Amino acid sequence: MNFNELPDRRGTLSYKWDQREKLFGGEDVLPLWVADMDFKCSPAIVEAVVARASQGIYGYTIKSKEYVDAITGWFQDRHHWTMEPSWLTDSPGVVPSLSIAVRTLTSPGDQVIVMSPVYNPFYDVIVKNERTIADSPLILKNGRYEMDFAALEKRMQDGAKLLLLCSPHNPGGRVWTKEELLELGDLCIKYDVQVVADEIHCDLVFDGNTHYPFASLSSALAERTVTCLAPSKTFNIPGLQTSFVAISNPDLKRLFDGEVSALSIGSVNFFGPTATIAAYTQGEPWLEAVLTYVKDNHDYAIQYLGEHVPGLTPVPSEGTYLLWVDCRSLGLAPAALKRLMYRDAKIAFNEGSIYGKTGEGFLRINLACPRDVLAEALTRFTQAIERIGS
Repeated sequence: MNFNELPDRRGTLSYKWDQREKLFGGEDVLPLWVADMDFKCSPAIVEAVVARASQGIYGYTIKSKEYVDAITGWFQDRHHWTMEPSWLTDSPGVVPSLSIAVRTLTSPGDQVIVMSPVYNPFYDVIVKNERTIADSPLILKNGRYEMDFAALEKRMQDGAKLLLLCSPHNPGGRVWTKEELLELGDLCIKYDVQVVADEIHCDLVFDGNTHYPFASLSSALAERTVTCLAPSKTFNIPGLQTSFVAISNPDLKRLFDGEVSALSIGSVNFFGPTATIAAYTQGEPWLEAVLTYVKDNHDYAIQYLGEHVPGLTPVPSEGTYLLWVDCRSLGLAPAALKRLMYRDAKIAFNEGSIYGKTGEGFLRINLACPRDVLAEALTRFTQAIERIGS
C-alpha cells in the first residue's frame, strides 16, 4: 500500500479533480477540498469490484445475508455495537438519509438543532425541506470544540424536537467522549428530542480516542435515534453510492422506510454490496495503514503551519482526515480568502463560511493525499500569505 503515489485522476470524471477550472478558475489548482481520498482503495475491494464487473450484465441487485452480516459484524467488532439486521435500511447516501429523516420526523416550519460549524448539507436538508435551523454553536476552547449544553437546552426549551448530530465532527475533528454524548442524550430524553446521527466518519478515529455510536449508549437513546452510516468515507468508495441507516425503534423505522418507498430509492447499487462485503471483511489492515498515514500528515501540517505562519491556528483533529484551521488573524472576508487560495496560491481548501457563520475565517484541509501533495499545497498557501504582507 503506497500512499505516497498520486493516482492520475484527471479525465476520469472526478468531482474532485475534473472541476478545477469550473470551480476554482484553473486546471493548475491543487484540490484538497471535497472529502474523498487520493489513495487507491484496498486491493480486496478492487479485486471484488473487478470480479463483479466481469459478469458483464449490470442488472437490478438484491442484498444478501453476507452483506448484512458484513455490516453487523463490522460494527460489533470495531464499535462493540450489536446491530440487528432488521434495523437496517439501504440508502443511496448519508445526505439523502439525513433529508429523509428530517422529512419524516418533523413538519414544515419545525426547528431542527445543529451545532455549527458543521457539515454544510446539514443546513440544506433543513432549509430545502422547509424546516427552520436552530443553531447551537460549538464553543472553541483551548483549541478544542465543546458542546454548549446550556444553549442546547435553550433550543430544546424553545420547541426544537429534532437534533442533527455530526459524530465524529466535520469539520472540527472532534470525537465526542462518552460523557459528552450521555449529557447530550439526557437533554434529548428530558425534552423528548429525536436525534439523527451522521456517523459516516466513525471508523476514522486516531489512537487515544474512541467513537461511541450514539444509539449504542442506552436503550432510551436507541429508541429516539436514526443513525446514518456508510463505508464510503472509511474505504474511499463514495462513487458507489452505498449507504445504510440503522433504526431500532420500529415506529421510526416504519416512517423512514415509508419515505424511502415513496421516493423509490431503496434499491442497492450493483457494486455496492460487493464492495461493502470486501471492505468490512478484508479492509481493516488497509484502514489502519491509512489512519497512520493521515495522522502523520496531520502532524506534519500542524508543524509546518506553526513554523511558517504562526498566526494561523490549526484545531487538532481527533478523527476524520480533515484539518480545520483558524485563519481569522489574516483579517480576510470569505471572498478574499477564496481569492487568496484559488487565484494567488493555486490551491483549493474548503472556505469555512459554508459550514455556518461560526466558520467564517476558517479553512478545511483534506489530509488524505500523498505527503508531497500536502507539502506543495501548504507551501503555496504560506507563500501567498507572505506576499500579502510584502
